[in-house]
Amino acid sequence: MTDRTPPDRMPQRRSGTSRTHTNRMQNVNAMQGHSQGHAVSPRAKTEMLQILSFLDDFSDEIEDSSDLFAPNPVLRMVLHLVRGHLEAKIVTPTSLIGASRVPYATANRRLRDMVEAGLIEQRPRTKTGKSFSMHPSEALLEQWMQLSGRLKRLAESEFGGRRPASDTRDYFYGGSYLAAQSVPPLSVLPEPLKLAGGLRVLVHGDPTFMVMDNLKRQFEQAVGVPIHQRAFSIDRLREEALRNAERKVSRYDIVALDLPWVGEFAEKGLLMPLDTAMDIARLDPSDFHTAGWKAAHWGKRPYGVPAQTTPELLFYRKDLFAQAGLAPPGTTEELLEAAAALHDPRRGRHGIAWNAARGTALGHTVLMTMSDFGQPVLDLPRIAGGFETDHLADGGYRPTIDTPGGLRAAEYLMELLRYSPPDILSMSWYERVRPYAGGSVAMAYGYTLLAPYFELDDTSPAYGQTGYLPHPAGPGGTPVAPVGGYVMGIPANLPEERLAGAIEALIVFTSPEAQKLYVQNGSRTNARYSVGADPEVRRASPIFEAVDAMSWRDELQFWPRPPVPEIGEIIEICGEEFHDMLRGIVTPREALRNAQGRADALMEQDKTG
Repeated sequence: MTDRTPPDRMPQRRSGTSRTHTNRMQNVNAMQGHSQGHAVSPRAKTEMLQILSFLDDFSDEIEDSSDLFAPNPVLRMVLHLVRGHLEAKIVTPTSLIGASRVPYATANRRLRDMVEAGLIEQRPRTKTGKSFSMHPSEALLEQWMQLSGRLKRLAESEFGGRRPASDTRDYFYGGSYLAAQSVPPLSVLPEPLKLAGGLRVLVHGDPTFMVMDNLKRQFEQAVGVPIHQRAFSIDRLREEALRNAERKVSRYDIVALDLPWVGEFAEKGLLMPLDTAMDIARLDPSDFHTAGWKAAHWGKRPYGVPAQTTPELLFYRKDLFAQAGLAPPGTTEELLEAAAALHDPRRGRHGIAWNAARGTALGHTVLMTMSDFGQPVLDLPRIAGGFETDHLADGGYRPTIDTPGGLRAAEYLMELLRYSPPDILSMSWYERVRPYAGGSVAMAYGYTLLAPYFELDDTSPAYGQTGYLPHPAGPGGTPVAPVGGYVMGIPANLPEERLAGAIEALIVFTSPEAQKLYVQNGSRTNARYSVGADPEVRRASPIFEAVDAMSWRDELQFWPRPPVPEIGEIIEICGEEFHDMLRGIVTPREALRNAQGRADALMEQDKTG
C-alpha cells in the first residue's frame, strides 16, 4: 500500500530535542527486547497495553454516546502508534490517519503537528525514501509509561479499594480490566462446511483433545458436518502423521503436531504453509501467547495454529511446604533442599516425580533441564530473554550437549534421583502426575494439561493445594517455563476441494470461543491471552493467571526444544544415553560424551544426505 502522505510534506523532528538518532533507535528497539538500551519491563509493557485498551474502549463509549462528542484525532493516533510499537507491527502514515476517525485533511494536519512536536519518528521503508514507517519517539514512550502508572493508581484509588502491602497482584482498573472482557459462547457458522463425508481430524490422546471429542456434537453443530477424530499416543501420532504424508491423498483434513515437529514437517513439505492458504489475520495472531505462536513457524512462515499451549511447570504442595516452613523454590538448589526435607519413603511420601522413562519421555526432561541451566541443546545465539530461533530454517546449527551447562544438568538429575519414587525410571507423561495427585509425591514437573488429574478430583490431597512455578533456575540460567503443546495444521496432500472447509474448521477449533469451551469442560491448557483473561476461565483454575504472568515475564519459551527437523532423534538419543546414566551404567560425563557424539553423527549424516 502506498502512503497517501508525501514524505516531503512530513516535517522532520526538530533538532536539539533529544539524543542522537542512533540512541533514540536503541531505546525504541529496547522496548521490543532487541537492545540493551533503556528497555521497558514486561510489567510496564503489560500496564501500557492495558491502558491503551482501556482508553480505546473508553473513547468508543464516549463517542458513541452522543454525536456532539467528536473523536480526538491525536489521542486516537497515539493509541494506534504505541500499540503498534509494543506489538511489533508496522505503522504507516496511512494507517495512522485511518485510526484518527476524522477527515483526511484534519488527520493529516494533526499528524504533521505530532511529528513537529517530536512525538513521532519516521523511518524510510524503501531505498528511494518515498515511503515511511512511523514510530513513537523516546519522549512519547516515556510519557506513556508514566501515564500508565498514574492511570492505574488513579483507577485503583477510585474503584479498587485498598489492599495490603503484601498483596502484589496486578490490579487492572479496580479489579481486572482484561478479565472484564468475557469470551462469548461458540457460535454456529453461517453455512455448513462443504466436506464430503465429514471433517477428519488426527490428534493426540491427551485431556484437551479428549475434551474436544466429548464436545463432538456441539462442534458438529457449529461446523455443520460430522466430525471423525482419531487419537494416538505421542510416538504413534508422529508415525501416523508421517504415514499419512506418504499417501497420495491425505486421510485427514487437519492434523495435530507436537511443537518440536514443526520444523521437520515443514522442511519435508508435509504441511501446507498457512499464509498460502488463508488470510492469517483471521486468526488474530497477537492474541496467542507469543512463544506458542512463534513455535508454529518455520522459516518465518506459519505452518500451524496453536491448539493448546501447555508449559511444563513445577507443581508443588502448598500445604506441605507451609507445614515444613519451606518457601516455594526459585532455584534448583532450593528445590533439592525442599525435596530432601519432604522425602520420607517410610511414610510413603517422596520428594519429586518427573519424566524419567527411557526414550522420548526422559529426552524431553534432559532438554528442559539443560534450559534450567541456561544451556540450549543447539548452539543458538543468546538474545534478551533467551535464545534466538528465527533463523533455524537457514541451518548451520550444531548440538551443544557435552558442555558445562549440560554437565550441571546431568548432575542435577542424578541428585533428583535420590528423592524420587523407586519406579521413577519407568515414569513418563501421566505416571509422574498420578502419584502427585494421589498424595505420595510432594512436587512434580508436569505440563499444565495434566493438572485435571488433581484439580478436578476433590478427593486428591493436591486438590486446591497446588502452587504453580516455572522451572527453578540453576547456575547460569533464569526461571523458564518450557512451552509444550500442539499445533493444528493442514496436510500438504489435502485435496484442493477440501481446503476451504478445512481452513474454516481450523479457525473454529482454535478460536477463543472454542478454547474457552475446552477449559469449561476440564482442559487446563490455553493458547490465547483473551481466554486466560476471561473471568470464568480465571475462576476455573489459578493455573491460567499463573501462566499469563509467566508469559508477560518472558518465562514462557520454546527454545528448550527448538523445532529443527532432527529434534525428534536428538530427544531420543538423550533419552537413551541419560537413562543409562541414571541406571548407573555410565557416568554423567560419559553420558554427555556419548549423546554429543551420536547427535554430531546425526547432523553430519543429514548434511551428506
